[in-house]
Amino acid sequence: MTKYFLVAVGGALGSMLRFWTSGYVGDRFGTRVPYGTFVVNCTGSFLVGFIVTFLASRVDWSPNWKYLLPIGFIGGYTTFSAFELETFRSFEDGALIIAGLNVLLSVAIGFISVWLGVIAGRRIS
Repeated sequence: MTKYFLVAVGGALGSMLRFWTSGYVGDRFGTRVPYGTFVVNCTGSFLVGFIVTFLASRVDWSPNWKYLLPIGFIGGYTTFSAFELETFRSFEDGALIIAGLNVLLSVAIGFISVWLGVIAGRRIS
């Protein structure tokens, strides 16, 4: 049960930071271009790489840190970071086709899914 609590706490804090960061960047640079989301995605991707690598080198640390930080906090901050980490791991393992397909299909099918969701939402409203 502890791991679910840690994911929930980290997720809540990460979501609040995402909301604040996006708003702050949007207020400073405008919202015509989604600068806030871009900053969150890039910083979240950096953080997940850093935290996962840092925690892996600390064998004496509790595995609960994994639930609190990369899964909870950074997962709440941006799910884009999880996508990037999984793609990087495929790339690092030499599975270049899988990494490339993950990028191509996630972006293309994700876009189509948003489009279909908008169409469905408009039809029922």
